[in-house]
Amino acid sequence: MDRSTESTRFIRFIMVGGLAAMVNFFSRIGFSQYFSFSVAVILAFPLGMTTAFILSRRYVFEQGLQSVVKQFYYFSLVNFFAAAQVWLISVGLAEYLLVWLDYHFFREELAHLIGIAVPVFTSYLGHKHLSFR
Repeated sequence: MDRSTESTRFIRFIMVGGLAAMVNFFSRIGFSQYFSFSVAVILAFPLGMTTAFILSRRYVFEQGLQSVVKQFYYFSLVNFFAAAQVWLISVGLAEYLLVWLDYHFFREELAHLIGIAVPVFTSYLGHKHLSFR
């Protein structure tokens, strides 16, 4: 694959990921009405992940040789590591670092947005070489 094709694919991945991140982010806000921030981050992740899988399969990566079930399995595996990153960063920022810095203005929202953004590059490589190979 040439460099411009790879760049185009990465841009589509970012766009799809942005939409999935919005699903994750806003569903977390909804879950936060009923659950603690820490639990809401975990509950929101599968909604964003499923959105990302459907859109990535359709608009970012070729169909590949694997079945949809196998692709979703590997996609979930890659996202398990991303979910751990999102949770650790989001909760670490919201409940420790930002509190220590005495920052309270939309503290959970800021922490969650940063947490969602961090695994972009590792997820792209994992999905490219594992989920949709």
